[in-house]
Amino acid sequence: MSSYQKDTGTPEYQNISDANSGAAPSAKKWWARTDVYVCVGFMVIIGGIIGLHKAVGYDPQAIIDGAMSNNSPVVMKGDGTLALFDDNQRYVMEDYDARSTFASFLPGVAGYFGKPVWAFYVNRGQAIATFGTESKETPILEFNPANKAYQLTPFLGFRTFVRGTRSDGSSFETEPFSASTARTLSSDDDKENENKPKRILYVGTNEMEIEEIDGQTGLAVNVQYFVMPEEDFASLVRRTTFSNVGDTPMTIEALDGLARMEPYGGKLDWSLKNMGRTLEGWMGVYHADDTLTKPFYKLSTETGDSAQIKIEEAGHYCLSFIEDEVNQAPLLPIIYDTSKVFGKDTSLDLPRGLMTSSVEEILSNPQYGWAKTSSAFAAITDITLQPGETITVASIYGKAENIVDVDRIGAHVTVPGYVSKKFTLARTMIDELAAGVDTTTVNPLFDGTIKQMFLDNGLRGGFPTILGNVDSDTTYDEDPGVKVYHSFSRIHGDLERDYNAFKIVPTYFSQGPGNYRDIAQNRRNDVTFFPRMGSFDIQMFLSYIQADGYEPLTVEAVVYRFEDPDAAVRVAKSVTNDATSAETLGEVLKGGAFRPGQLFQLCEELSINLGVTKEIFINKILSEAEDRAMAVYGQGYWADHWDYYIDLIEAYLAVFPDGEEALMYDKPLRYFFSTATVKPRSEKYVLTMTYDGKSFHVQQLDATYFDDEKVDEQEAFRNDNTGLIGIEASWQRTADGLPFMSSGITKLFILGALKYSTRDAWGCGVEYEGGRPGWLDSMNGLPGMVGSGMPETYEMKLLLEYVLKVVSTYERDIIVPTEIAQMVDTVNEALDTLLAAGLSEPTIEDFENDVPPELFTYWDTVASARENYRNDVEYYFSGDTRALAASDVVSMITRWLDQIDLGIERSFQIGTVGFEDDGTSGIPATFFAYEITTWEENDNKSTVGLPCVNAKSMKVLKFPLFLEGPVRYMKVIKDDKERMKDIYDRVKTSGLRDTKLDMYFLSASLEGQTFDMGRQIAFAPGWLENQSIWLHMSYKYYLQLLKGKLYEEFFSEMRGGGILPFMDPVVYGRSLMECSSFIASSAFPDPSIVGEGFLARLSGSTAEFMDMWKFMFLGPELFSLDEEGELTMTLMPALPSWLFVDDDDETLVATYDKDGNPVVTFKLFASIPVTYHNPGGKDLFGLPPKKYEIAMAEGPLVIVDGPSVGAEVASAVRRMTTVKAIDAYF
Repeated sequence: MSSYQKDTGTPEYQNISDANSGAAPSAKKWWARTDVYVCVGFMVIIGGIIGLHKAVGYDPQAIIDGAMSNNSPVVMKGDGTLALFDDNQRYVMEDYDARSTFASFLPGVAGYFGKPVWAFYVNRGQAIATFGTESKETPILEFNPANKAYQLTPFLGFRTFVRGTRSDGSSFETEPFSASTARTLSSDDDKENENKPKRILYVGTNEMEIEEIDGQTGLAVNVQYFVMPEEDFASLVRRTTFSNVGDTPMTIEALDGLARMEPYGGKLDWSLKNMGRTLEGWMGVYHADDTLTKPFYKLSTETGDSAQIKIEEAGHYCLSFIEDEVNQAPLLPIIYDTSKVFGKDTSLDLPRGLMTSSVEEILSNPQYGWAKTSSAFAAITDITLQPGETITVASIYGKAENIVDVDRIGAHVTVPGYVSKKFTLARTMIDELAAGVDTTTVNPLFDGTIKQMFLDNGLRGGFPTILGNVDSDTTYDEDPGVKVYHSFSRIHGDLERDYNAFKIVPTYFSQGPGNYRDIAQNRRNDVTFFPRMGSFDIQMFLSYIQADGYEPLTVEAVVYRFEDPDAAVRVAKSVTNDATSAETLGEVLKGGAFRPGQLFQLCEELSINLGVTKEIFINKILSEAEDRAMAVYGQGYWADHWDYYIDLIEAYLAVFPDGEEALMYDKPLRYFFSTATVKPRSEKYVLTMTYDGKSFHVQQLDATYFDDEKVDEQEAFRNDNTGLIGIEASWQRTADGLPFMSSGITKLFILGALKYSTRDAWGCGVEYEGGRPGWLDSMNGLPGMVGSGMPETYEMKLLLEYVLKVVSTYERDIIVPTEIAQMVDTVNEALDTLLAAGLSEPTIEDFENDVPPELFTYWDTVASARENYRNDVEYYFSGDTRALAASDVVSMITRWLDQIDLGIERSFQIGTVGFEDDGTSGIPATFFAYEITTWEENDNKSTVGLPCVNAKSMKVLKFPLFLEGPVRYMKVIKDDKERMKDIYDRVKTSGLRDTKLDMYFLSASLEGQTFDMGRQIAFAPGWLENQSIWLHMSYKYYLQLLKGKLYEEFFSEMRGGGILPFMDPVVYGRSLMECSSFIASSAFPDPSIVGEGFLARLSGSTAEFMDMWKFMFLGPELFSLDEEGELTMTLMPALPSWLFVDDDDETLVATYDKDGNPVVTFKLFASIPVTYHNPGGKDLFGLPPKKYEIAMAEGPLVIVDGPSVGAEVASAVRRMTTVKAIDAYF
């Protein structure tokens, strides 16, 4: 068998000639490092091995080949190369540490009743670059950004040192996974690489493993990592397996563990990086007993320089043992004194201490862990392995609240078979979490990608969990006892997104806060997979709409509270087993808002004894409690946060079309109350010097301000007992102190009216007047340029069209606050005046950039009305309302939509301008800006004392092409297939197409553009947002092709490499099952990284991918109402033939039914298997089945001839509990 070395000149793994496999191994590279010493009669080169007594004919490559065939989980293809996934459906990266760098992470999911750690890894060294609890402020291994992690991980992370002897007299010392013995893929010397170890990285959904097979020593080492599931102690599990793959017995001693282990002591990230040496003064290694097996790493006190001292009791621990499936495993001693291993080598490059001592000698001498950063190496001595034999050293790294907990944890984890069972649970737990998209096509890599995308989508948006009345089939809308709680979410901070402060709370039902736009997008299809949640997401997000038409930045987890104290006391008695516990729990439940994890934490701290299981405990409490959404203002008002509401509503209506009227009219919603206020134009149009200092111009600066009077309003809700501000402070009230509430349709109408009144002076884009841009937040300078966006215009059109449809359908009045009614009156009067002026529309031939006086006056009048409205509701609503008749609303919105359409037409006339762009592409523009050409100063000053002005005239400025423009435009023309195809063809032949990668740039070339637009242009072309391939926007584009029924175009783009997993694995540089945020495009100056993915996983592209899955497998409307208003179900997939049978790849084996028809299967609602039977294996593009066979839990098989299923069975499918399976025949 040959090696599996990748030839960088070809796209496939190539066999390496083994013609000289019997020759003596070359020593050329071994001598490149001169750290040679003699120890116990054998010569060692650290990182490589020269045995003094090797047997004649010793063949390292043969050992590697044998181990790969017999011991490794890899899948060998018929041509001798490795498959991209192993027999556990894990992604395989061969020679991982010789390839381009990438960073990723373990999910950080420990189960609903587990406490997680976070862990990030890179493809260098032993992979784990950093891990810890809660956030990077509390690391066990220090957090470093990716560029440093790639350098430091092989030295400061996990390390393994092995000293071995064989029965034939040969001996060795080696460091598996050492950077010095990584293969060189660009080398022409095949024999050189054959003499180096073979290394493979395996990426699973909830695990990561590395493997090294060393033909020189006959030693194979596998290291596996996973987060401990379903335990009350947060920990990372590391399993190091040593295998004798030689043909003689081998005796080894080894050190295996962390080169640097940080202590616990509060928030340490800043101190570690800025005063690390001083911080070491607080550090110490304590011990749970008088052995070396239970070290406890902590600071003596927290480091704050104040009169109040906090003694630190919590700490980090390391427990190691050799796994035993039969007997309780004894703990191994831990070497924590770094100098005993590395001596004076402060780089931690060479184990100079170990080079001069045996492991036993180190253990028999004193160690010191004070005033320095320590290590955590498990010490293994005198282990003999027969050929083919293995041992596995398990190490548990985590945090305990007190040193006394370490004994309990140690006794718990060393029971027979404990770790292997936990590993199995870690796998099955994630499989169950991702069961909503169990899919089986002919392509297992595609199926695995679906699962991974679903997982990553949930990690950013949260996995909706039904709590409370869990045993019924009722929905959140039907039963107040049904609660929805999103678990396992977090903001997307990681090694590459080092700017984001991620947080994964180490409690049961763990979760962390997330950015508004992230959560809103990634929860888009919650109801598609979890129909019992009903309209929960829509009600929550619509409640976040503020009176001013903006939303907060950060979404936090839902909280629960008891309005009725008697109910709290009653439920507390029912779930505890003694009077004291009942009384204590009752006081907790009456005391304020709580989350599930916090409640369990309080039960631990207050010694509340449960009288029922944890599941019954939390469900019984939440069934009686009421829920309340939570959010935090953050900073600035992003212009796109509201863009995602129609997507949420459409997803809901595809499952509950019969719930629309109640959702829109009968569910009162609150208004979020932020502590920031948008300034009027007179206070944010600032006269400042141009960047060249030669003239003055007007910019829109400091558009929002922190409103101290709003803070004072919130102070009224501060709890005297806890000192905390109550949750009611976050919701707007009337002057009488009552929460002001409106229906969903009212809130959407207000939102639409405010956005309509925020259109720019030409009536094209929606102004970025809140200080922040839209989705493309790298255009951070655009608000300063008095910028506007067409993406928001297209979304506004969709929003108002939806309001128009609802009001027209149900013909019910809309009850609005009088303040918005007055604003709307002014807006409509201004429109009457504009129309009476008879302004003629310019054509592209005579188009002038200057805003016509009539339009400027209209813009100024409408903007003033908006500002007056915001001033009226800045602190309170009056509480007075006005009923708008449905007919009046229809007439009003129809007129507004006419004006919006005019603005869209004008935007095509204005067009774009840029490098090699003359403005005639016919592709929708994305952004405009406005130069205020005349102005007059007013009496206001900016925050830095610059004069503020009132605009008197302005002209429009143009930008290059951005992909977001056509993406959003396609949403409003999706039913016009001819127009869709025209835009697609134009985009494909424009500067938005990367012809080298066959993908789409986020923007066309920005050459010659002003730096005023923001960081968009600060980066090198092809990097980050500057003309890169931004997967989220690309996926949005592909999704619109699918929604617009351009099936051939969509699947051509997908299989052509635009969508995972169909990219080139070598070029992409990371798992083909995992999205990255962007791909370095061909515009990047360095061609060696063109096509590589950067910024791992938690991006909005997963939301778009799951939408693609929905449209591919379910169709656009799974449920709908027929002409009689009855519920029907129609499956209408869009699946290409090559997902049933792929004749282009002989390794992909199709599945057939009993009649010989190829089939594809998937899970509906995570519970109902659906099988598509496809005679002839044809394309199924927008075709409904000819027949359904529906197996019920009880009763006969239901057979439905025709494309749709009627009301009774459709309702049963939606409730899930009585339907076993669905077969659809095409």
